[in-house]
Amino acid sequence: KKPGSGSRTPTHTSDEPEPSMDAETALTPAPVGVTPVTVITGFLGAGKSTLLQHVLHERHGRRIAVIQNELGEGGALPEQVTIASETGDRFDEWVELPNGCLCCNVRDKLTMALEALMERQGQFDYVLIETTGVANPGALASTFWLDDALESRLMLDGIVTLVDAANVLRHVSEEAPLGKVNEVVQQIAYADRIILNKTDLVPSAERLDAIERTVRAINSLAPVVRSEHARVDLDAILGTRSFQTERALEVGRCLAL
Repeated sequence: KKPGSGSRTPTHTSDEPEPSMDAETALTPAPVGVTPVTVITGFLGAGKSTLLQHVLHERHGRRIAVIQNELGEGGALPEQVTIASETGDRFDEWVELPNGCLCCNVRDKLTMALEALMERQGQFDYVLIETTGVANPGALASTFWLDDALESRLMLDGIVTLVDAANVLRHVSEEAPLGKVNEVVQQIAYADRIILNKTDLVPSAERLDAIERTVRAINSLAPVVRSEHARVDLDAILGTRSFQTERALEVGRCLAL
């Protein structure tokens, strides 16, 4: 569905304050022994791999394990991580990068990779999972509340959606096939944080404001961060404790209408 075509995702009422990165629920650290997981989603070309390039190669002082669910041309992971697809139900070797991050390319079930990652618990403080460009974030999030073993050691911290500011208006206006949901609308609706990326490609401030209003019409609960080349303060997307199961279920119900 597209904005204004029937169902709407949960939004603020008019007397509630506009969400911002500064006016949030007080953040508390994850329980001892539990690692926060951030899901990075966004349509093709939104900048997910560019964001991971920053995470994997810049010295930010954090130990982050990155799971990339799709490795295309120009992907963020180094060549030595890639394995041949005929290996079947396996995941790639974990590789430690100079900045202290771990990374792995996954072509099989995510749960298997997460379970393998938990064997290295203590070597990282955060997990980032990059989805494919057309992935349903809600389905991926359900991995954490349907798998009791994972849920005990991993906590879904938040869903971060990158939005291509230069093309999002065209993307959200496209009609989805019968019985399907527009992928971009779906990804924005599930977001706990939104990165409005490629703002440098938008011709005017007025146009950019209009684009952000469209995004907020789909999801007015998630704070929006504007960026160029997917450069954001990692504090805006890591350790936010922003994911709520009930809200994700409600979004799923609204999108199904």
